[in-house]
Amino acid sequence: MLQGKRIALGITASHCTYDEIIPVIDSLIEAGATVVPVITHSVLTAATRFGTGEEWIRRIEEATGEKVISTIVGAEPFGPTAPVDCMIIAPMTGNSLSRFANASTDSPVLMGAKATLRNGSPVLLGISTNDALGLNGVNIMKLLNMKNVFFIPFGQDDPFNKPNSLISDFSLMVPATVAALEKRQLQPLLIIHEKK
Repeated sequence: MLQGKRIALGITASHCTYDEIIPVIDSLIEAGATVVPVITHSVLTAATRFGTGEEWIRRIEEATGEKVISTIVGAEPFGPTAPVDCMIIAPMTGNSLSRFANASTDSPVLMGAKATLRNGSPVLLGISTNDALGLNGVNIMKLLNMKNVFFIPFGQDDPFNKPNSLISDFSLMVPATVAALEKRQLQPLLIIHEKK
């Protein structure tokens, strides 16, 4: 399905979703992809109730078999010299979503995304943000209309307690990646999350 594809996986600071991402890395690799991990500075340095940066980097590197790229200089070659077939950013926080929609490349993940788009290759976003139906709504709409940008289907994860929050269904990452490589959006885009 993804045989021979080189996929960059950008991870931003939605710490509560990391446990969902590790198994999906395994699914990408089982589908034949090489997965190159890229992280933001906050992933590297934050210690939360979900774990420390060092712990997550170890788990990500064990899952991918690749060293984590943690600098802008390390991610820039995705454009000219070491291109990827697709870049996935998952989880993608509201902060990174806003910066990406407004052409800011101030993190390794966003530099990787810019470099990937420069080559005409797809960028797939797996959002996890509490303000998607608030101030960040305009950025989602902007990115939905951007060439070569696609989304892992998303929905409200807790409509009554967090009415502005949206999160992608990360279990759909592999089919969403296949669709993005075919330059199409996996449908339906808007989903209903099953209660856990």
